[in-house]
Amino acid sequence: MASPPSPADKPAGNNVAEFTVSELSNAVKRALEDGFGHVRLRGEVSGYRGPHASGHCYFSLKDDKAKIDAVIWRSAWSRLKIKPEEGMEVIATGRISSFPGSSKYQIVIEALEPAGLGALMAQLEERKRRFAAEGLFADERKRPLPYLPKVVGIVTSPTGAVIRDMLHGFRERFPTRVVVWPVRVQGETSAAEVANAVRGFNAIQPGGPIPRPDVLIVARGGGSLEDLWGFNDEMVVRAVAASTIPVISAVGHETDWTLIDLVADARAPTPTKAAEWAVPKHSDLLDQTGKLGLRLTVAIRRMLEAQRRDLKSAERGLPRVEDLVAAPRQRLDHVAHRLDGALRTRVQRNHTRFLQVAGRLPSPRSLVAHHRQRIDATGNRLGRALFANTQAHHTRHARISARLRPAPISLRIERCSERLDTLTRRIERALAATLAQRRNALDGNAKLLGTLGYHSVLARGFALVRDAGGATVRSAVTVTPGQSLEIEFSDGRIAAEAKGPAAAAEPSKPLEKPAAAPAKPSAKDQGSLF
Repeated sequence: MASPPSPADKPAGNNVAEFTVSELSNAVKRALEDGFGHVRLRGEVSGYRGPHASGHCYFSLKDDKAKIDAVIWRSAWSRLKIKPEEGMEVIATGRISSFPGSSKYQIVIEALEPAGLGALMAQLEERKRRFAAEGLFADERKRPLPYLPKVVGIVTSPTGAVIRDMLHGFRERFPTRVVVWPVRVQGETSAAEVANAVRGFNAIQPGGPIPRPDVLIVARGGGSLEDLWGFNDEMVVRAVAASTIPVISAVGHETDWTLIDLVADARAPTPTKAAEWAVPKHSDLLDQTGKLGLRLTVAIRRMLEAQRRDLKSAERGLPRVEDLVAAPRQRLDHVAHRLDGALRTRVQRNHTRFLQVAGRLPSPRSLVAHHRQRIDATGNRLGRALFANTQAHHTRHARISARLRPAPISLRIERCSERLDTLTRRIERALAATLAQRRNALDGNAKLLGTLGYHSVLARGFALVRDAGGATVRSAVTVTPGQSLEIEFSDGRIAAEAKGPAAAAEPSKPLEKPAAAPAKPSAKDQGSLF
């Protein structure tokens, strides 16, 4: 608790200590937490709306006379075995605290359990009524179990006695392929694991590396209502209801029941019985196959006997083959006799008609002579037309050639010749001017080369020194004693050998009018002499 203020700060005539709102709220908070600590509180859940967006859960606990706020932090929510529901009576374990922001005290719940068996049964009945209203328990939704499943999927614990009993039942009755999805069948995570196992089996695609089961068995041994509570969870019920594979529920003993028993396609009293329902007994199959085979043999024999009797009866009612063929054979002979006379009459009639038509037709010779006369007349007409056409074209060509004269053509040729001569003279003059211009430029460049070249400098008394490799020696420092040199004058070259460094020469007097420095020579190996 905060220390009281000093007497100097107290108002006159008042010795009560003053607190700020925060100091008082924090003091009340510490008093509640120190005075109560952990408590077990029994009450009914009120105002439950599920976890907040932050993951925390806020609601109230009440009875017939009082009400207290409750909060479950996100870290404690994931560890709860029983999740709160509206109207559920629970026993909450936690610590009493307060929230200074609203000056209210509350219980921070760390564990939650139902308030006795009656509360669990009430919650179970409420879920049962709700699922029944949705139609999840309707008989129309139940699917028949496959008669001979190739693969059986089992959702159970891999370490319990249930899976051993079921596998033993499969071996005794009808060996089949079994795929086990291991889950916890008791505890906080059992409901989520069972629901995920049912969904996982339904998600397997046919023809994949893991075979898709033809029937599912959800199995667990017996236990109390709290032990079997995971199979009453809503997610398990809805996963079984949404399964496209038929599901057999084998949870608990025959007297036990859970919500999964009501929504499954079949409910077996024990896990061993579920294995017997999933596959038939091998000996029963053999007996039934033998009986069916015997019945099939007897039925086929009776059918053959009946058909044989019917065939014999029908055979007795049929006439003989000779009687059936006699009448058609007689009709055939009569028709053949009539056909011979009809053919003779037809030929005679056609011959008479041909003679009548032939008398009216002209002879082929007269037709040929007539067509020959027509061809000769057409040829004569064609020759006269060709001669007339030739004469007309000849007259037209003569008339056109009479109008043609050579004078215009000669005049045009003369004009073109004059123009050609003019162009020739212009080309010759342009070529002569271009050659003269190029010759003058070449002479100028030659004079400039003679002026700027080093040979003109050699003619004035200078010399060019080269080493044995032909490189120009520009400084005496680069010459070593005994080095072979070549000295070029204006009239020739001589070989020389360096003896040693010469005495320092006096600087020459500058000329009164020094010559301008020539441009850098264009030769690649030519150095400057100035």
